[in-house]
Amino acid sequence: MTRPFLKMNGLGNDFVVVDARQTGFSPTPDQVRAWGKRDGGVGFDQLISIESADGNDAFMRVWNSDGSTVETCGNALRCVTWVLDKDSPNSELTIDTLGGATTARMLETSASDGIASVDMGKPRLEWSHIPLSEEMNTERLELQVGPIDAPLYHTPVAVSMGNPHVVFFVDDITTVDVERTGSLIEHHPLFPEGVNVEFAQIIDRNTIRMRVWERGAGITKACGTGACATLVAAARRGLTDRHAHVIMDGGPLHILWRSDDHVIMTGPVALEFEGTLNG
Repeated sequence: MTRPFLKMNGLGNDFVVVDARQTGFSPTPDQVRAWGKRDGGVGFDQLISIESADGNDAFMRVWNSDGSTVETCGNALRCVTWVLDKDSPNSELTIDTLGGATTARMLETSASDGIASVDMGKPRLEWSHIPLSEEMNTERLELQVGPIDAPLYHTPVAVSMGNPHVVFFVDDITTVDVERTGSLIEHHPLFPEGVNVEFAQIIDRNTIRMRVWERGAGITKACGTGACATLVAAARRGLTDRHAHVIMDGGPLHILWRSDDHVIMTGPVALEFEGTLNG
């Protein structure tokens, strides 16, 4: 199989994007893993397929680099918006995902990059929506890492943005072992479908520094849904206002949790190169 692709990224969170609106695209997990390898493959955090969708501009399907399928990806939604905007007469696009439909628009665009804004919809805050394996207050989960009498991290917030997230607030993000702790929490029995793990340091009422361990991908430079979940978690705790810049390893996203409960994510996209998938 050969298939043209675009290599794109949103704040360094990188993707191989395949336009499958005219022809099917059903890679096996082994193919996804092979293409996703940084050494010997194309290399990516996620593989994205843009598919046709009745009543919407497109459907976005997402595979992690480990071959697993996930519900949605915020940074990828901005990249798909850039692709669709090139040949769409609509200023606002509707993109469906396994995590639900979203609307998006390009605020700035060029031949190789742009700024996109995506309405990620309403956060899901009930324990069964995350989902958790047992009923629990999602604003203060009974979960900790480390000794019982002196935990390293504890009492996180759980949020679903169409995919599951757990957010730990820390005093100094530079001291967090994201790989070790993130991989441990991703597979914790409390999260039957796994979970994306964010570590967040509050800088001020409108600025958050965040690092992320993505379910099925590991440490990534940025996570759009993770930035949304982090802002929602911080606002629920009263740590920030309902809008903030969430600064990740790859750079900042602006996140707004509007009064109508919708979360708006705004940030950059970039085209790196074009290529062809083989195998």
